[in-house]
Amino acid sequence: MDDALPIPPRYRRSRNRPYLWGWLFLFLVSAAVTICFLWDRYSPNSSHIPPDFQGMDKPVFYKGELLKPSAQGTKEDLKIPLSLVREEIDSHIVYEEQSDSVIITSRDKVLRLKSSELTGWLNEKPFQLEFPVQKIGGEVYLPIAPLKSFYHVEWRESAQTGAVILLKEGDQIAWGRTETLDHHPKRTIALRSGPTIKAPILADLPQDLPVMIWGDKDGWYRVQTGEGIVGYVPKKWVRRDHTETVPVPEKKEPFSVWKPPAGRINLTWEQIYNTNPDPRTIGPMPGLNVISPAWFALKDAGGGISNRADAGYVDWAHKQNYQIWALFSNGFDPEVTTKALASYDTRMNMIKQLLAFAEMYRLQGINIDFENVYLKDRENLVQFVREMVPLFHEQGLAVSMDVTTKSTSEMWSKFYDRQALAEAMDYMIVMAYDEHWASSPSAGSVASLPWVENGIRRILEEDRVPSSKLVLGVPFYTRIWTEEEKDGKLSVTSQAVSMDKTRRLIAEKGLKPVYSGETGQNYVEFKEGDKTMKIWLEDETSMKARVELVKKYNLAGIASWRRGYEIPEIWETIRQTLGGP
Repeated sequence: MDDALPIPPRYRRSRNRPYLWGWLFLFLVSAAVTICFLWDRYSPNSSHIPPDFQGMDKPVFYKGELLKPSAQGTKEDLKIPLSLVREEIDSHIVYEEQSDSVIITSRDKVLRLKSSELTGWLNEKPFQLEFPVQKIGGEVYLPIAPLKSFYHVEWRESAQTGAVILLKEGDQIAWGRTETLDHHPKRTIALRSGPTIKAPILADLPQDLPVMIWGDKDGWYRVQTGEGIVGYVPKKWVRRDHTETVPVPEKKEPFSVWKPPAGRINLTWEQIYNTNPDPRTIGPMPGLNVISPAWFALKDAGGGISNRADAGYVDWAHKQNYQIWALFSNGFDPEVTTKALASYDTRMNMIKQLLAFAEMYRLQGINIDFENVYLKDRENLVQFVREMVPLFHEQGLAVSMDVTTKSTSEMWSKFYDRQALAEAMDYMIVMAYDEHWASSPSAGSVASLPWVENGIRRILEEDRVPSSKLVLGVPFYTRIWTEEEKDGKLSVTSQAVSMDKTRRLIAEKGLKPVYSGETGQNYVEFKEGDKTMKIWLEDETSMKARVELVKKYNLAGIASWRRGYEIPEIWETIRQTLGGP
């Protein structure tokens, strides 16, 4: 094979060409993958999607958030759904099925709008509406005009999209403008659905367009156009312009509730049975500044009220410089109470009668005493007070209400929404007595000091009732308890008596009261045959301690149940301890 011909050089080089093509192919594939990756990662998404409110006729926004349900109508005929108003503006607004009415209350106004009627009622005075309340698809819609005047809110409507933007008094809106690009005057700026260039485009914004700025995230502003569209724009494409503050209208001077010259209320209740007492038999009550005779009571389901007021008693009280806050009771009848509270018409019937009585007898206030009420009537009771207070304030009258201490009893304690009631009224009086009631299974104090203090503290802390509105109700009565063994069981009975009766009983029997640190009261116990008699005394000692609680918690004052059960000296004890004139 020595004579074989040598392989030409070009044929030897061609053996490496497949390898070169392979490397070139791999390079091109890698480059393509890299380009695709970089394109996918860094190129902006050019796809467009509609805003989330597309298909809604009148979407409503607040601070860039879409609210539901949507509005109806346009311009002056714009109507806002009640559920939205309740959620965003006033949780106390009420639609009452029974009277087919929307009822709005404030500190000084009661507004009633009946469905499909063009006459509204403001503080029971008629006024004309251009558009009525309407029911559409099971939703109640309110006309825009009374909402604007009552709540001082703005509703800005877009002519292009129909979107409605809600603005409340005091709201601050940061306004910006999309940047101006001098070299690209026709270029638009993408408003995206998320804070990334990969998010789809909601709208192409022109340059120098005003937008509301509702926040920022990862180098993007969350903005809203005047058409309601909400999305994201890089911060570099938006310049901040100015901040708008929605005007707060000048507030009227609110009703100034009466406060005694000494700074604290000293009230006593006057129980009326068949006739009013002869004022000539009533002795001095130094320090007293309010008297509350039990004159008015609910008598029927329609809201009728019985009247036991006496003009002679009024003249006497005013000559003594006493304010008269007549007591209005529900008669402790739960069935009648339910029906009387059930509708605006029956509630307003009660209110109008009380207003007429207040004017007739020159009263300075009313004291509401509703007890033994079904839990289901809790909200209607609050609504009654909310409707009552503005009309009473219009006549310069104070409104107070009696409540029990907190307990698990539905019909004696839990039906009181103490926080909501206190927000609406001027004073709340906690009846801090009957810890051991008339038919209690065990003998005990009518109101031991620890129990009273705990009752005050719970209402202040749990129900957030302001101390400036809370009045401590105290007992002038006590109970003589009788314990007796009957058939191997302990029988317990009681009798409510006045301070004077217990004092005379102690003197007659030569008893010596012993101070009980556990109750903060003096205590006596004695035998009558096989019976054991027990009395936790109401006297100067217990009363001084109760008044000290008023001062400790900076309460609005004290109220005593009832006049006629006290000893004359107790007034001076209250006055001196309370710090009155």
